[in-house]
Amino acid sequence: MPFGERDINQMRFRVAELIRPAYGAAMHDKATLRPFLATLLGVALLSLMDVFMKNASLAVGAYSTLVFRHFVGIALTVPAYVASRPVRPDARTLRLHALRGGAAAFTSLTFFSALVILPLAEAIALSFISPLVALALAALILKEKIRRSAIWAALLGLAGVGVIIAGRIGGERMTDEAWMGIGLVLISALTYAWNLILQRQQALRAKPLEIAAFQSSTITLFLLPAAPWFLALPPADAWFDIAAAAVLGVAGGLVLAWSYARAEAQVLVPVEYSGFIWAVLFGWTMLGEPLRIATAAGAMLIIGGCWIAAPRRRPEQAAL
Repeated sequence: MPFGERDINQMRFRVAELIRPAYGAAMHDKATLRPFLATLLGVALLSLMDVFMKNASLAVGAYSTLVFRHFVGIALTVPAYVASRPVRPDARTLRLHALRGGAAAFTSLTFFSALVILPLAEAIALSFISPLVALALAALILKEKIRRSAIWAALLGLAGVGVIIAGRIGGERMTDEAWMGIGLVLISALTYAWNLILQRQQALRAKPLEIAAFQSSTITLFLLPAAPWFLALPPADAWFDIAAAAVLGVAGGLVLAWSYARAEAQVLVPVEYSGFIWAVLFGWTMLGEPLRIATAAGAMLIIGGCWIAAPRRRPEQAAL
């Protein structure tokens, strides 16, 4: 049953009331609060990017949209990086840049291919298996000690996603194309979990501008070999969407690189769940995708997970 504008406003009010205590609890320590807030901003920027990526992908396909978006990203970041007269990255840092570029290329291609098929909010909801996987990877790869509150935050967010998926499956007949979209999102979510861990490792060794420049460049290098078979020139009306997605992707990447250098992955990863709230709002206002009762119920659980994840004490700080 779709919601009206009044219901949307009530949901926004309840979300704000739920999150506000987390802000107050951490306000005495700005160094603790800022990475949390920066991650919320970065996720919002990337969620808005998804809207423009979906529009462009519907016009020219996910592969071509990704290639041209990262061409624009290179034009935005590489000249600025070179002009900053950077120190040449060492071999370990270059390896991290390459690993994350490959992981991001595969994740992006599978996710945006699914986004052509599925509504934005549902695709984002399905992708939330990745923060749960990333919490486990943070313990295995980064040797972080996972706090009990972080586990509960991830599980609560995952429960919210389950409510949303159950509501959709129970509400209409699933086509073969829809199941393919679900499969693509779940595959992308697994590699995105690894990408989150690489993001933390990368942020500890490189500055945000370096990360953004190498991200666009390495993703493009991984995608280009398939260009003779799949690359198509976008129509004129798709270029605005591609350019907007590139700008938002660079801005979101810079913000997340800054925040992941200043807080543990287990603190910031559950904040990824807030992306669903943005997907609901952007999908409804910009794409005309309806909001359903199950979606709203799941959103409340996801926001609860973000509230639990909000830092109450100073996480491990990392100097850049």
